[in-house]
Amino acid sequence: MHITILAYGSRGDIQPYVALGVGFKQAGHTVRLAAPRMFEPFVASYGLEFAPLAGDPTQLIEQAVQRAGPGATLLGLARVVLGYAIQVATQVMADCIRACQGTEAIIHSLLLTTAGYEIARRLGVPDFSALIFAAFAPTAAFPNQGVPELPLGPLYNRLSHKLFIQLYWQGGRLGYAWARRGHRELPPLTAWPFDPSNERITPILFGFSRHVIPKPPDWGAGVHVTGYWFLDAAPGWQPPADLAGFLEAGPAPVYIGFGSVISRNARELTEIALAALAQTGQRGLLVSGWGALAAADWPPGVFHADSVPFDWLFPRMKVLVHHGGVGTTAAALRAGIPSVIVPFTADQPYWGRRVQRLGVGPAPILNKKLTVERLAEAIHSAASEQGMRRRAAELGEQIRAEEGVAQAVEIVEQYLGVAH
Repeated sequence: MHITILAYGSRGDIQPYVALGVGFKQAGHTVRLAAPRMFEPFVASYGLEFAPLAGDPTQLIEQAVQRAGPGATLLGLARVVLGYAIQVATQVMADCIRACQGTEAIIHSLLLTTAGYEIARRLGVPDFSALIFAAFAPTAAFPNQGVPELPLGPLYNRLSHKLFIQLYWQGGRLGYAWARRGHRELPPLTAWPFDPSNERITPILFGFSRHVIPKPPDWGAGVHVTGYWFLDAAPGWQPPADLAGFLEAGPAPVYIGFGSVISRNARELTEIALAALAQTGQRGLLVSGWGALAAADWPPGVFHADSVPFDWLFPRMKVLVHHGGVGTTAAALRAGIPSVIVPFTADQPYWGRRVQRLGVGPAPILNKKLTVERLAEAIHSAASEQGMRRRAAELGEQIRAEEGVAQAVEIVEQYLGVAH
């Protein structure tokens, strides 16, 4: 079958969908992945057909960090997303329509949920919601990841999910209608994909581990927890000689990197990181990502890189200091190495709390409260507490035993009636 995957966001948001695309391709399907144009070389390196989408997701991420921040409310985050979406919505929808021509099934990520659903309805093909965190499936077991965790019980938990859904659906619908005024050739948004009154409710695939977020009993048969969708390094990838030499020259270092976070305080973050490493006596490997860490005069025992595949790098580290992005957190859990999470925005504080409750990392440190002393204390705890290190290793083994991509492919094929 021909399957189109619609994905939008940062590198960490796109990567799980590349993994899904590879899985479907290996199962014998033709796969087209639509994502922001900047990711074309990345997607193409895995042999997938690529369709470009408008917009620069770095703008959205920067706005989320600078305007919303780690203490953001759902309303604050929704305002940031809506403001960005209005600028690009009509062009992204047109790009998605082109990307889906000739397809037989559509899989869509969070930010393209309604676009994927509406295009599928228009083309008369099935669609699937593929999400890397718990959204669009209300539950009494825990609150939505974008709200504070308050001890108010099941009613609060369920209402928080419904609030998120209303903000997403109503805000997106009104914003799209406003942006569409000059583009009447584009279809209006009609129905919420997960409305129980729909003739066909869009199935949800959650790409996380049941060992990290167990499936609650009030999620129905149309909600599936498959396991993480991991993407290993491109075939033939080898570490640079200087990186390999650094790792061989001493004990396992502390990884420090903040992924796709874009910080105006990059120099300060770097100085804090270096001082904390010096205070704890640890070697360090700093990865700059999209600019959260600025170039500096790197002291002995510290190596700097722009990007290194996590599946190769993380198992070789002693401690992982990162922002708590869902993809980075998943890779850290898979590696079985304790994490120190420094959240900046969105769902990152949630993953920081979740790592702490799983016993595989110390308490998260909000970006705005990060100091040398706090970071050094957290690194020391993660490096020396044997119980924490043992629990991290055990959870890593459980996650590595799951086959999330294969499970997702099998579930979609069952819905589509594909037989091998």
